[in-house]
Amino acid sequence: MNAQRAVLALTASALAAVVLVTPAVGTLPPVGRNVVAPSLKVDSKGYALISFKESGKLKHVLFYGAVNAIPPVAGKQPTGFKVDYSGGWKTLKNANYYKTIKNVCSGPKYDGPALPLKVFACKAADGSYWALQQWQRMLPDLGFAPWRPEQAVQELHISHWKGPLPVLTAKMDWAWGGQYEQLIGTYTYAGKPVYGFKATSVGVPLDDWGRNVYLDTFNSKYGTGWKRENSFLAQGPSGRFCYSFSPRPPYPGYPASPPRQGNGTKYRLTALGPGVTPIVSIEFPAIGPWDPKDPAKVQAEADGNALVASLAFTPSQCHT
Repeated sequence: MNAQRAVLALTASALAAVVLVTPAVGTLPPVGRNVVAPSLKVDSKGYALISFKESGKLKHVLFYGAVNAIPPVAGKQPTGFKVDYSGGWKTLKNANYYKTIKNVCSGPKYDGPALPLKVFACKAADGSYWALQQWQRMLPDLGFAPWRPEQAVQELHISHWKGPLPVLTAKMDWAWGGQYEQLIGTYTYAGKPVYGFKATSVGVPLDDWGRNVYLDTFNSKYGTGWKRENSFLAQGPSGRFCYSFSPRPPYPGYPASPPRQGNGTKYRLTALGPGVTPIVSIEFPAIGPWDPKDPAKVQAEADGNALVASLAFTPSQCHT
């Protein structure tokens, strides 16, 4: 699917609409794009101040009022920060807050779980964790190199949590009678599925609950190293997803090319956390070509088919 361009348009318009303090929202725009020298300080009352340069301008942004995430509930608002783009002047009536904040959250005190894409993480006085992560989320699909500046942008994201992180799981088998590698998985948090209630036909979330899962492939026909293969929606009611590595023609607006197929030696899944939890990621080896004489692969195919059935995929959604 080709969801990234629509997501960028949505987040950019949301950011432009912000005036000083925003209400709590679940899927915030990135803190900034292509930022320089980001720093994070947290005071004893739970106000987090991020300072950075963006497009040559020094910015200070205050985040507060949220931790972790709640399970999806139709018609309700997910966990989200309140955000003060004045750096504390509007919220705290202190134009110099960015100069006087007393930081109680330092990097050496971070003893939390390993984080992908980490810029900075710390442990606050109340035992909660804060983190900054930077990610090239908008890379084009099917291994294409970016041809527009917005496709290569580095997004800066903030998170605040206690306890375990969200969990991506993946199992590999084969689709279309063993022709193509296939992955099947789920996205959950605190034992509950992560999903939204509205999305476009190509899987762009239209509410603050929905999350896309981004798939990268390593040392494939696209070239050496990690390349973006595709992205897809974590679907309700189980947070499920399924993807087969069949040849795909370029999407509308992409450079002309024959159909492309991104089988690699290993794969990576990455997703924004629900609520205000961190970005999470997993890596796993490719399963390789189907071989009906290999008992391990026969078992993997049986396990994959059982998972497809347990997640109630239809044949058009996930092939066996």
